[in-house]
Amino acid sequence: MRKPLLFASALGVLMALQTPAGAAEPPAPTPVSAGGQLKVCGLRLCDDQGRAVQLRGMSTHGTQWYARCVTDGSLDALAGDWRADVLRVSTYVQEGGYETDPQRFTALAQKFVDGAHRRGMYAVIDWHMLDPGDPDFNLARARTFFTAMAQKYKDNPGVLYEIANEPSGVSWSKIKAYAEKIIPVIRAQDPDAVVLVGTRAWSSFGVSEGADEQEVVRNPVNASNIMYTFHFYAASHRVEYLDALNRASDRLPVFVTEFGTQDYAGEGANDFAQTQRFLDLMKRKKISWTNWNYSDDHRSGAVFKTGTCDGDTWAGTGVLKEAGVWIRQRIRE
Repeated sequence: MRKPLLFASALGVLMALQTPAGAAEPPAPTPVSAGGQLKVCGLRLCDDQGRAVQLRGMSTHGTQWYARCVTDGSLDALAGDWRADVLRVSTYVQEGGYETDPQRFTALAQKFVDGAHRRGMYAVIDWHMLDPGDPDFNLARARTFFTAMAQKYKDNPGVLYEIANEPSGVSWSKIKAYAEKIIPVIRAQDPDAVVLVGTRAWSSFGVSEGADEQEVVRNPVNASNIMYTFHFYAASHRVEYLDALNRASDRLPVFVTEFGTQDYAGEGANDFAQTQRFLDLMKRKKISWTNWNYSDDHRSGAVFKTGTCDGDTWAGTGVLKEAGVWIRQRIRE
């Protein structure tokens, strides 16, 4: 979003001519200071002036495992060296996550959201329900979590709320009903923020379970200022998924909150050519995205080399795996 690299260069020359020697130059705009309160306008994510924007950034891994990868140093690198607009903060519900200690994981999510905000990045608050795939299984927990998060960030323009990471094994009508229960919980505290709604079959618009985006087009969530999420892993998800994203984004506002250059497990060889096809489509349509994931997990989908999160070096390409080098460059450009 608003990566004013050429613009900033020209502006810097002009200000150097106009600013008295020794006077401090004004700070460069950050994504949040430039974009303000985001909103959905038609099929696009827009800034507070109604201009379409594209956020590009990274998703954390599960904070129960990789909190040590989200530090002042790593966030400095993400905002400064990578020039990211957005951090997706993933709070797993199961697998040793939120359900084991709601207070601790709420505080941890807030710590990382605050860290993104201090660096001028937007934050996606991701309720990372995964297994079981029925979002209603965690409905009471979701109400508690999103009440706490929306109360804290109700006056902050830098948040988006992702209410169900990857629903699976349930119908779209059931996911829609869940969304219509949780969105009012958020709106009661924070009426202005964008809400991101997971779609059927691991947020594939149903493609991974033999359906397509038409079920959402025909029966959309009864709420305003929302977007629908789509996830893909390029080595596994081929033209059928690319075509679904293309069609869906012609009818619905879409945010790609998770993708990888590897297979659906975030493992194996990178398919950069197929990923670039998705990125080209998302650039053309200004579809925002966050890549999975900003950690040093042993899998090829984690951007840092194993052991990086135990050190204090984050910037540059020397600490990155092949996928990290590639995605960093796509964010920077």
